[in-house]
Amino acid sequence: MFTGIVEELGTIAEVADQGDAIRLTIEASTVLDGTILGDSISVNGCCLTVAELGEGRWTADLMQETLDKTSLRGAAPGDRVNLERAVTVDKRLGGHIVQGHVDGVGEIVSRSPSEHWDVVEVSLPAHLARYLVDKGSITVDGVSLTVVEAGESSFTVSLIPETLARTTLGTRRPGDLVNLEADVIAKHVEKLLGAYSSTHLPAHIQKDS
Repeated sequence: MFTGIVEELGTIAEVADQGDAIRLTIEASTVLDGTILGDSISVNGCCLTVAELGEGRWTADLMQETLDKTSLRGAAPGDRVNLERAVTVDKRLGGHIVQGHVDGVGEIVSRSPSEHWDVVEVSLPAHLARYLVDKGSITVDGVSLTVVEAGESSFTVSLIPETLARTTLGTRRPGDLVNLEADVIAKHVEKLLGAYSSTHLPAHIQKDS
């Protein structure tokens, strides 16, 4: 579990192609503090398991499912990535509840810089549109953000100077792919309400509705 508050920008050092999987080695410092083998680290919003630890770097294995469902399939040496260690019970929840389970890949449609922030539009896979609401939460490449406007095929967010400086979203350009994770609470509510569809309601309620 994560909060969507990026701890540092790491750099991909090596990408080892294994056919139906890759081994990703990332240079980092902050997220390695106290980290042991088997710990979870979010990489651009994707929860990965630490498989190897070295001096100033760590390695994770990405299976076919991860390559199919996230933008990490295009990872290359030199790429900067957003990193966050799994949250602990004594840590402040500065963002929102983030699982590190990517729901889909979006694309930067446009960005409109202003004096103090950038407004960025991101395309939205159709199956995720129902989970977004204005002023709700969305995770973009591991960054917890507030939705400004939620549309059927895209949404907008405003990026403050802190986000622009400390995450990869400061350098993303139209056409770049980003990992998206919808608010897990919205997904749970949808499933719970599905159990109370009109076909399961008492007859008098069905009639009144």
